[in-house]
Amino acid sequence: MVEGLARSGTRDTVILSPRGKSSQLAARHGLAICADNHELVERSDIIILAVRPEDAVGAIQGLPWRKNQIVISVCAGVALSQFPAIPARIVRAMPLTATEINASPTVFYPDVREARALIARLGPAIALGSEKEFEIATVNAAIYGWAQDIVRQSVVWGSSRGADETLMRQLVAQTFVAAGRMIAETAQPMEAILGDLVTPGGITELGLQVLDLEGQPAAWQAACEAVLARLTATGT
Repeated sequence: MVEGLARSGTRDTVILSPRGKSSQLAARHGLAICADNHELVERSDIIILAVRPEDAVGAIQGLPWRKNQIVISVCAGVALSQFPAIPARIVRAMPLTATEINASPTVFYPDVREARALIARLGPAIALGSEKEFEIATVNAAIYGWAQDIVRQSVVWGSSRGADETLMRQLVAQTFVAAGRMIAETAQPMEAILGDLVTPGGITELGLQVLDLEGQPAAWQAACEAVLARLTATGT
């Protein structure tokens, strides 16, 4: 997220807490590092809470919060009800690592104007209508990784058959981009878009039949259900 914010032109407004990779990021982008989280909260209007979920609640306790501040929590599975009452308003968000290249479709809830403006610097900002919907949409963060693994597997398969690995990496990755854009940027039902591709007796139909026989749809949905169960295990 820091990389993406720096790329978006907000470098001069970003300060860091003294943890993790702050030293490297500060050196790379010329950012200031606060002495501690107390100073960070005192100096900031928007605070991004990016710690392990089990540390999220404790991380915001005992700090000098004030009204009109916004906390953007990117801690998966930590419901708004789990945070202690503070004057600042808390927004949940789920960015992807593509924030680094300002290409992350990021879901967030609730729709707070200041949070939306910051999130939009990192890619498409997608406001959701409820925390339940947010939890379901958060599964997409796992799907993002699965999609990358499908790209990786396809590249490995192609190169093992003799294709140039660099070429295959670009081809397969851009194919996924194209598939996503077709669904995101056209109004046709998804079934109709896919139907246009599936020629009876053709290679797309053949591949889908094999995937169906191998249990792909059921396995994919089971993985989604498992991730959602993990995210909501502590309740909302």
